[in-house]
Amino acid sequence: MASSPYSCVLWDVDGTIVDASIGILRRLDIALTHFGHPAPTRDQLVHWIGPPMFQSFQDQAGMTPEQSAEAVAFYRTLGKADGYTTDVRTYPGVTELINDVHAAGIPQATASSKPENQVDALIDHFALRPAFLTTVGATPDESTLASKTDIVAEALRRLTDLGADVSRPVLIGDRHHDVEGGNANGVPVIFVEWGFSDSHEGDEAAFRAASVDELRALLLT
Repeated sequence: MASSPYSCVLWDVDGTIVDASIGILRRLDIALTHFGHPAPTRDQLVHWIGPPMFQSFQDQAGMTPEQSAEAVAFYRTLGKADGYTTDVRTYPGVTELINDVHAAGIPQATASSKPENQVDALIDHFALRPAFLTTVGATPDESTLASKTDIVAEALRRLTDLGADVSRPVLIGDRHHDVEGGNANGVPVIFVEWGFSDSHEGDEAAFRAASVDELRALLLT
């Protein structure tokens, strides 16, 4: 059986396990137009995927916190109507790697800025539930539990409560928010390069992986 240098593995979701960009761009187009803002282009989408939407509506569209909360609520109604798994695909080879990490006996958790109910829907849709000891995401309002620092801490807390060894954790993600959240919790980060980031966002990560094969080599021996 394979082994790992890590006692547990935390996974970001958007841009790491799944590509949900088609649906996100469509819903942003509708939501921003509804509130009188220009819709983002495909190239601009990189700035929206990863951070909490509550923050992105402020940073990218210049909304106030109150306007952003209203926009997030509207955006979420669109997502619920679409179904959280519509137009979402997994990156090739990632689900197989997750299952292999599970088969090696290594506890896994999600640590996503996506609302937790949406994370759960995706994990169930792609039949990954058995591989994850717990799934952690943002609270629905994306403000009570939203920062990647807090989400990583919550994932470690839940794993600990479930009896997992968190002495040698690792976080896998594709944005600088993942790197910052991991580093703030003393968790080394493997920065994957198939997501929606600029390359420099991984400068403070412990490792980089340009492919699933490279990630596999870092996780399993």
